[in-house]
Amino acid sequence: MKARVYLLGLIVFCSACAAPSLRYKTEVNKLIAGGKFKAAEELVSAKQKKMYANQDFVLAYLDRASLLHDAQEITQSDLFFSQAQDRIEELYTKSITKKAGQLVINDLTAPYEVGTYERAMTYFYRAMNFLQRNNLMDAAVEARKAVFFLDQLRGSKKTGYNDDPFVQYFASLIFESVGQRSDARIARQNAMNAYAKLGGLLKVNAPDFPVPANADELGEVIVVHYNGLLPLKKTATIQVAWDRILAIVSTQQENRSSLSPEVANAINAGWMGHAVTLSYPVLEPQHFVITSSWVQAGGQQYRLQKMADLGAAAKLDLEERMPGIWFRMAARAVAKQVAAEQARQVTKSATKEEAWGDLAGMVVNIFGAAVERADTRQWFTLPAHIYMTRLFLTPGTQNIQLLFRDGYGNIIGEYTFEDVPVQRGRRIFLHHRTAR
Repeated sequence: MKARVYLLGLIVFCSACAAPSLRYKTEVNKLIAGGKFKAAEELVSAKQKKMYANQDFVLAYLDRASLLHDAQEITQSDLFFSQAQDRIEELYTKSITKKAGQLVINDLTAPYEVGTYERAMTYFYRAMNFLQRNNLMDAAVEARKAVFFLDQLRGSKKTGYNDDPFVQYFASLIFESVGQRSDARIARQNAMNAYAKLGGLLKVNAPDFPVPANADELGEVIVVHYNGLLPLKKTATIQVAWDRILAIVSTQQENRSSLSPEVANAINAGWMGHAVTLSYPVLEPQHFVITSSWVQAGGQQYRLQKMADLGAAAKLDLEERMPGIWFRMAARAVAKQVAAEQARQVTKSATKEEAWGDLAGMVVNIFGAAVERADTRQWFTLPAHIYMTRLFLTPGTQNIQLLFRDGYGNIIGEYTFEDVPVQRGRRIFLHHRTAR
């Protein structure tokens, strides 16, 4: 009776653990590609309860916030970003007791652990939202939060993604804009160091924006172009030999000699199947044809430089997570084999029938396979690439035109920022999103 209640409880618990499906993500991305950002946000809102577990509302907020940002719904966007940051900070600073379920059921039982590159991007987006409302001081607060987070990251992590060159560079621009020259200099140097160290991993080079000698007599316009679709996480399955499963588990267990008889019997029984089927996340690149962007202003054309490759950051983030993912999958495989062997032995003892014991073991195995799911959660509404340029223009009202090119250099689209107020000695920030 207790076993049935336990099984029922697990089934109910697992039904509450979900990740947005690949079909759903593709549906949202079609709207993004069509420039229908508000419609995409409304779809995320409508599907929020179905596609996002209650413990993962932070992901729903991030997806909605970035879409509202793209739709120029700045106030609502910032509200969602604020709530998401509060939740991220809460999870970052306290232990997550639900993680125990990861070793028994699947990784979806624990709240989503926002990637470091995703967290860094929340500061950028909020800063940009404030800049769109000419609120330089609050933008500077976000810039300071960003560099503080990245300083801590560099101190705690020596390899891999341990800094964000683009966010550092953007923070330096904001510090300059509010007259915090020392902070700007430090952030700019950190950005250049990060581009030099991580450029190969993140597929970006340090930017080079020439500043004219008469810059003080001109106004500056920062144009930011978000382009493309982030690679989507999807589920892959693989059959792994039982000896490989044991090897993975044993690399993180020191006391293999202290196995209980039940565990030892389960492991030995595992050899009968020779292999176990596991599910894990992989990234699927998304197609888009715009590969570069140019801006036309003041009678000249300027090419925007790639400042960030979030697709590369997502790939690096997943690679850094995979050792833990593999260990938890292997540990779950052993745990489920233990449960199946115990069910087999208990039922056989109670019924005195070998067949009933085998049936009980098979039922537990089937349930174990049913609840094994890959963790495909991600902030998927982010763009793949971020381009930027710095324009120094004659003061006055200007129309600034963005031109989008494919891989052959053909112009396949354009967008015009109309009546941009360029002021002497002042800086203004513009942004636009494409995903074609």
